[in-house]
Order: sequence, then C-alpha cells, then structure tokens
Amino acid sequence: MPDFGGADTVVATQSLTQTAQEKLRQLVARIERLEEEKKSIADDIKESYAEAKAMGFDSKVLRQVVRLRKQDRQEREEQDQIRELYLHALGEI
Repeated sequence: MPDFGGADTVVATQSLTQTAQEKLRQLVARIERLEEEKKSIADDIKESYAEAKAMGFDSKVLRQVVRLRKQDRQEREEQDQIRELYLHALGEI
C-alpha cells in the first residue's frame, strides 16, 4: 500500500490504477453522503427531544431512557444491582 503522508503524495496518487481511483472517488462520495444523512438524522433527533420538552417531558431523563433501552435487559439489571450496592455502601440508600 502506498504511503500518502509525505511529499510523495503526487507520485503515490499517480501510482493508483484508474479502477482504484474511481473506487476511491465512490467511497469518498458515499462517506460524504452518509455524513450528510447523519447530520440530518441528528437534527431530527434534536428536534424530537425539543418537542418532548415542549410537551413537558424531561429531555435529560428521556435520553437516559433511550440509552437504557439500547442495553440488553440482563446487562441493565446487573448494572442496577451493582449501582444499588455502591449506593448502599456509601450510605445513600
């Protein structure tokens, strides 16, 4: 694989085959498209949290709920038990 980090960049680029150059262009275009979609989705999520907040829901807690729902139920229960153990040990509960 050529090294593209130094002064040999122009030479290294010229050593790519036409097929490799086209594949690189396609990959870059795809990544750029996906980055734009990611930004759009992030904006939609932000808007959804703002809507929830406007309806009176606590957006911070809502984010926690979404994060917890991503976890495996058993993993979540184990973490809850350990958290309770720690809080009990600290005299918090």
